[in-house]
Amino acid sequence: MRIDKNFLNVILLSFGFMLVFTAFQTMGNIEKTVLVSINEETPDFTGEAYTSLAIIYAVFATCNWLAPSYISLTGPRFAIFTGACCYVLFIAIFLWPQKILLYAASCVLGTGAALIWTGHGQYLTENSDTDTMSRNSGIFWAIFQMSMFVGNLFVYFMFADSISAQKRSLVFGVLTGLAVLGACALAALRRTSRALVLGEAEGVSSADKELRIPDPAKGRPLLAAWNAFLDAFSLFFTPRMLLLSSTFVYTGLVLTFYSGVYSSCIGFTKALGDSRKSLIGLSGILIGVGEVTGGALFGIFASKVSRVCGAWSVIITGFCVHLFAFITIFLNLPNDSPVKDTDNLGFITSSTALALIGSLALGFGDACFNTQIYSLLGSIFVQNSAPAFALFKFCQSVAAAVSFAYSNVLGLYIQLLVLTISIVAGTATFCYVEYAVRREKMNSQSDSDLTAN
Repeated sequence: MRIDKNFLNVILLSFGFMLVFTAFQTMGNIEKTVLVSINEETPDFTGEAYTSLAIIYAVFATCNWLAPSYISLTGPRFAIFTGACCYVLFIAIFLWPQKILLYAASCVLGTGAALIWTGHGQYLTENSDTDTMSRNSGIFWAIFQMSMFVGNLFVYFMFADSISAQKRSLVFGVLTGLAVLGACALAALRRTSRALVLGEAEGVSSADKELRIPDPAKGRPLLAAWNAFLDAFSLFFTPRMLLLSSTFVYTGLVLTFYSGVYSSCIGFTKALGDSRKSLIGLSGILIGVGEVTGGALFGIFASKVSRVCGAWSVIITGFCVHLFAFITIFLNLPNDSPVKDTDNLGFITSSTALALIGSLALGFGDACFNTQIYSLLGSIFVQNSAPAFALFKFCQSVAAAVSFAYSNVLGLYIQLLVLTISIVAGTATFCYVEYAVRREKMNSQSDSDLTAN
């Protein structure tokens, strides 16, 4: 039985990301409450979690413009490994909590995030074709989001009764170790074994379906890097990319909410009981359950869904699930829960079960959006996959940086209102672009059939 080497590349990429982000996503989930506990023990420490996360995503956004140039020189594999090392550094500094180190490491991580995610987009595209792009996107997302399980389950038991200095050190040490293992796995990524074969894509005639993504520049590397930057800039102002940018922005806003804000809301709501701090980990686990379920579901059935009714149906599913989550969170949790311990109640008596259902819904809906974005970008921007994924992450990270910045000052209800407005815009523009692409493909196939006859 012949083994598809490109599929093995996708699996290795997925597990490497899973290990690295087991460390980072767990840290993002607990950073606010952990830094508050450090401040209570050491008043001289004034590092702020939301500020750290805002720095990460602001630098991430800026460096996304430069990442395609870097990848044009090194290729996606080295960019992915470099980015993974930046994540290791960020997790490790929590073993020696210092404000200046926290913010400096946040800058380093922002740079690494641009490299690892842009490199991931190109590498995933290199190892996929029209028949496997949706499947590989779904499988990657399902395995990657398993990172929400292990770290958050560990935190759930470690912080069951308190967040002591000894427990924090153990958690940080374990998370650093996992990030190192992930970086080692990503260092083992192999070259793509064959040319990328795609069907109708943007700028591709029906007679020219075999495309190979360019190898790293050998002759004139600086010129290649400059051209990659210009390609990214030009691509950003194309009609389709401008329309999709509203979808990208929404994924950044909801990323901030489920990865940093919502779990803090649960941990700060006293009405959820004395075990509310441990619920932070349980919330993260259920977000992961939703992410993995959505990724696996749309990975297994991606080709059938796309053939029958298109990716828009998955996006509409995510839209409905997220609206359900926003409504239940609005009713269940108090307005001041994102920033401090509160005795206030929501519009109903705060319910632990309803809060955790909200976590599950946030994860599942996020998988709906992200799997379809990866699939669409990998299909229609195959010749510009690095710039396309860089622009996706640029818009997403700008939105995340802004969102983390206002999370310090805006109440829960205003944040939910912003999310509701942005999901409506993002869903509408994605469905329009996806429909236009699908219609062009059908028309092109009809023309090819007529020519053949």
